[in-house]
Amino acid sequence: MTLLVGILLALVLLIIAGLHALWGLRIWWPATDERALALLSAGFAGRVKMPPPLACFAVAGALTGAASLTLSIIGILPFGTLLVPRILLGLAALVFLARGMAAYTAPWARLTPSQPFRSLDRRVYGPLCLAIGLGLLLLATD
Repeated sequence: MTLLVGILLALVLLIIAGLHALWGLRIWWPATDERALALLSAGFAGRVKMPPPLACFAVAGALTGAASLTLSIIGILPFGTLLVPRILLGLAALVFLARGMAAYTAPWARLTPSQPFRSLDRRVYGPLCLAIGLGLLLLATD
């Protein structure tokens, strides 16, 4: 079971990392232009541009790192000791859980009122972050 969870989590994290890398390259998929993607993926009031490439690549790198740690925990990638990956995965789990819970709070809703982000955040992004966070927590504490 842990192996399956780890592989699924790594795949999801790498797919999301790939999206962020595309955005860093200024490829606006799955939207048609930068403004549409900013409204779809960021949602901050008045935001009509995507973050700079460096920010997109930093997120892609962090997500790839989390996927690598996940693969090391389940024994697919070597890592000298499993204590460090478990601690880092635990921290990543807390970040994802906090982001997932934020989707349902009034302060976050005030910061990110733009549609379609607001509705997608409650229906897709928030639950996905919660699922990733719970999966990472499971692996980190197993």
